[in-house]
Amino acid sequence: MFTGIVEATAELVDIHTEGTNLTFTFESSIAHELKIDQSVSHNGVCLTVIDIESTFYKVTAIDETLKKTNLGKLKVGDKVNLERCMPAHGRFDGHIVQGHVDQTGVCTAIEDQNGSWLISFEYDTANNNITVEKGSICVNGVSLTVVNSKDNGFSVAIIPYTWEHTNFHQLSVGSIVNLEFDILGKYMQKILARK
Repeated sequence: MFTGIVEATAELVDIHTEGTNLTFTFESSIAHELKIDQSVSHNGVCLTVIDIESTFYKVTAIDETLKKTNLGKLKVGDKVNLERCMPAHGRFDGHIVQGHVDQTGVCTAIEDQNGSWLISFEYDTANNNITVEKGSICVNGVSLTVVNSKDNGFSVAIIPYTWEHTNFHQLSVGSIVNLEFDILGKYMQKILARK
């Protein structure tokens, strides 16, 4: 389980195709702290570390993961947001993030608000995912608060620290992002649909 509080970024340095899977080699300042079999969130996607060497490590994304996320669109040189799983004795600074991306969304606007950024996203409503005003959403692994919730989209306000310490500063209109909707909201929606 994760909290959506990004602790580092990693740069993609190699992509290797194995059948329908992709094995990614990343370079990161926290690579030396990782261990094989550890779960690490990459842009909100839970992947298992399979190899580590110096500042480099490898993870594999299977076909199912590639179909539901933006990982298959990554190119060498791209940066991803990283978060290691939450320790049982740690603080819960974000919200419950499983690392199981529900779907992708597309960036539709980035507004510089002279000290913060308002970023808007749209998504396909076929999966019945929803957002609510002031609720939680995980975008590329970052726990954020929803503003301007609508049926097929929402906006988030980004503070300078988040802008600088995540890959959000690399987003542009048309960028594809990973979305994990709030688990509590998903359970509530399912319960209410049964009544």
